[in-house]
Amino acid sequence: MPLVVMDYVWTQTETTLYINVPLKGTNAGKVDIVCTDDYLKVHFPPYLFEAFLFEPVDDDRIAVRVANGCAVITLPKRTNKVWKHLMISTDNKEKMEIRQGSLLKYHEKLSSESRNKAAKQQEENKYALETVIKLEKEERDSIQKIKDTEQEKTTQELAAWHFRQQQKAEQDVQLKLQNQKAKARQLRTETERQKCGPPNQEKMKLDQRSNSHAKSKKAQHELPPPRLSGNIQVTFTPRIFPTALRESRLPEEEEWLRKQAETQRKVNVDVGELKDLKEEERNPYWLKDKGDKCFATGDFLGAVNAYSLAIRVMGKIPALHSNRAACHLKLRNFHKAIEDSSQALDLLTPPVPANAAARVRAFVRRGSAFCELQAYPEGLQDFLAALKIDPNNEALLVDTQRIRDIIQGSAVNPPSETE
Repeated sequence: MPLVVMDYVWTQTETTLYINVPLKGTNAGKVDIVCTDDYLKVHFPPYLFEAFLFEPVDDDRIAVRVANGCAVITLPKRTNKVWKHLMISTDNKEKMEIRQGSLLKYHEKLSSESRNKAAKQQEENKYALETVIKLEKEERDSIQKIKDTEQEKTTQELAAWHFRQQQKAEQDVQLKLQNQKAKARQLRTETERQKCGPPNQEKMKLDQRSNSHAKSKKAQHELPPPRLSGNIQVTFTPRIFPTALRESRLPEEEEWLRKQAETQRKVNVDVGELKDLKEEERNPYWLKDKGDKCFATGDFLGAVNAYSLAIRVMGKIPALHSNRAACHLKLRNFHKAIEDSSQALDLLTPPVPANAAARVRAFVRRGSAFCELQAYPEGLQDFLAALKIDPNNEALLVDTQRIRDIIQGSAVNPPSETE
């Protein structure tokens, strides 16, 4: 026989009913909850809680949350009014009929949802298959078009090559004919020269020598003078960030530099309120170093006080909020840790390589706080954001997988903050 849970708590408004059932140390994965419009069952062996509701509720909008060792069931009422009792007063036979009818309705609802989910999944698979077929067809058409274009281009280049070869052959034939004619003329000239005698030959040789000497002098006179040597000065654009100018994102970098300059100008803000402090205690960076030392020695409250005073002096330094979030994690003030981490992430904009490590720490600290509050989906989102910035961090990979295992019910210990 199961043990009936009697230490439950229920509250209500005119529109909603809230029931808080203690789980008595039972793991959330072992809790079985059944909700219909007139019946509620929370079973976690060996304990059982049953409620035969006073009036019907809207079972389509029922919400269940299991956290901090309790199951909180939110039941929207169908009729807006205050109930006199949580459960109806009836005998065991009528309760059995209500229980059987409710369980039958619950199983029918689950079957209907399963069929609808299967039909939806089938439609999605069909749409995905049609999309893949369409994309493959478009890719084939694109490849065929490229092939046709290349074939046409190759055909044109081959035709042009044949045309050039034909022109070259014709030019070679004409050049061969011209050489033959020149040889024939030279042969006739030599024959005539032999008939004219030696004096004419000597005269022709002298003329050839004088013409050759004149041509060589003319060629030497027409040569251009040598170029002058010189040096070329190369300068580079000065850069604050390590990336090259062609690879940078100028608008985001300028916004980051502007915020840093604005932060430096606000060092002496609110001096009248802090006039009782010493000179070094008005310096936010001195206070930050003091908080870091307190954190290193385990004095987390002292570190929180130092960071808080530094934030009052200058609240635009992201490291102050991020470090105070780490202190709140150690002190188990998880909501404050989430608030400080979110403020640090708001200040760490725009995202540039210079603040990548600070953004990773802020995401991890906020994600760790969410996990300590058993809000594992929100914590997983922050760890995934940190892993996107630093994908090679092995500790982040291990913690992210651990959160996935917790969500799937295969692990129980939340991840710790990655230092």
